[in-house]
Amino acid sequence: QVQLVESGGGVVQSGGSLRLSCAASGMVFIIHDMAWYRQAPGNERELVASITSSGSIRYADFVKGRFTISRDNAKNTVYLQMGSLKPDDTAVYLCRRNFRAVSSWGRGTQVTVSS
Repeated sequence: QVQLVESGGGVVQSGGSLRLSCAASGMVFIIHDMAWYRQAPGNERELVASITSSGSIRYADFVKGRFTISRDNAKNTVYLQMGSLKPDDTAVYLCRRNFRAVSSWGRGTQVTVSS
């Protein structure tokens, strides 16, 4: 059974940093494209950053220069290093895996940025 477990969320002041982790199990991690999404109350889920199995990376415009996505295939883990955090970054951050249109989600980790 595939599991994606996010961790690393919390409460941080504006301008601060956090590193999120998403540990995967029950799947062949190295062949999957991985992504981070976020969803704030009342808003639709939106893509934050993605990294393909070959290492190609894409960022949403609103995080360019502030967030960095990476993956460690030996640890079956994808990371999201977040810096210069703003109150607008407050959301539940979710991890998603995708391989040939088969995808699933983790439960998410809450990030709250105080002003």
